Amino acid sequence: MLDWKKYMEIADKFQHRAKYQDREDLKQDIVVRLAEVASNNGHKPFTEGAMVRVASYVTMEYWHNLKRQPVVSSLSNEIDGGDGNTTELYQTIADDKTIDLDAWIDAKAWLLRCPQRLIDIAHKRAIGQPLKGNERQYLCRHRQRELAKVQKTLV
Repeated sequence: MLDWKKYMEIADKFQHRAKYQDREDLKQDIVVRLAEVASNNGHKPFTEGAMVRVASYVTMEYWHNLKRQPVVSSLSNEIDGGDGNTTELYQTIADDKTIDLDAWIDAKAWLLRCPQRLIDIAHKRAIGQPLKGNERQYLCRHRQRELAKVQKTLV
């Protein structure tokens, strides 16, 4: 015969070991597991020590399963931007189709002061035409000058 009152007492002692919102669920799991073990035990006595052991195993199993569950974040969660402003998480996702405005402005400014001959060479390379010897030399010299400027600013 199952001793439901004793199972509830044991479960009450262990329910505080779960998260607050899961305490009643853990209590029910312990009671059910105690009943299963008692019914499968046959006619052997089911001592209080064995009940405590089963309840502690159910509690350990609860935490083990909780750790294995992935943490799911919603894209509508708000995050702190560091300056007191909050932003929804989906707004921080990078978009491959957006234009890098800083690079675009730098490239546009560079093209405005770029020699026309270099633009013609770049156009030839873009459409796949081979460069002549003097065009290759001009491109090489221009690359070296630009590289020297970049290296100078890094030092």
